Amino acid sequence: MKRTTLLIILLFFSFLSFCQVNDQYVIYALKYLDGQRILAQEAIVGADANDSLDLCYMIWLLKSNNGKNILVDAGYIDTSEVQPKNYIRPDLVLQNIGVSPSDITDIILTHPHNDHIGGINLFPKSQVWMQEDDFNYFVGRAWQRDGNSAGFQKGDVLNLIGINLQGRLKLIKGDNIEIFPGIKVFVGSKHTFENQYLMVNSNSSKRVIIASDAVWFYPNLTNLLPITICHDPKAYVNAMVRMKTLIANPDLIIPGHDNLVFSKFPNVADRIVRID
Repeated sequence: MKRTTLLIILLFFSFLSFCQVNDQYVIYALKYLDGQRILAQEAIVGADANDSLDLCYMIWLLKSNNGKNILVDAGYIDTSEVQPKNYIRPDLVLQNIGVSPSDITDIILTHPHNDHIGGINLFPKSQVWMQEDDFNYFVGRAWQRDGNSAGFQKGDVLNLIGINLQGRLKLIKGDNIEIFPGIKVFVGSKHTFENQYLMVNSNSSKRVIIASDAVWFYPNLTNLLPITICHDPKAYVNAMVRMKTLIANPDLIIPGHDNLVFSKFPNVADRIVRID
């Protein structure tokens, strides 16, 4: 009887340990377009006229012990004849840490602006996750006379519809939803019609919020000021207030375009830092 009880206890703690390992992720930020200095007023409503910001473009990789390699956003593909000097295609940045396009199992799209969705076809084996209301607006009403298609590209609409027809698009409906063990999505910031941000369990047992464009720059979060591109500035600020209640350390709320991310966290490869 004692042996049976001991075995049950050991199995129980083994199960707990397995669950903990598989709901935690190594989190990386990857910069595919190095930044430029801009006036803060170009991006932040209410910013001081003398302030400036270092803008960059990034995606994020979540690596799990269970074989999941999840991208948050996909960057974009620059097809211009003269590419920006500091641009590297997102899939090539991933190779700096030994991850190939075929290794990506899932892409969580925070929203469908071109700099976040334009690279989805670089990862042909991935399941793509997106908020249903954002998808419906992106492929429909955004292009109507009363719609708002700023930052959208028609080619991205066609690519996303193609992924849907292939059966690789998973639509999420709502707020505070766990889509993978240890990964929850939240809505409400209204950068696009219904963009989402993520709360992720890191492998150091800390919670990290990948805000993407729900926070563009650290000063947005510090001063609770909205960005210049959103459907509802008040909702944008309220979302940032909420983020600060979701995790203990605001330094682990990661903005979508602030080059300071790449000096705040330890460098692991060219253009890549580990969030921890």
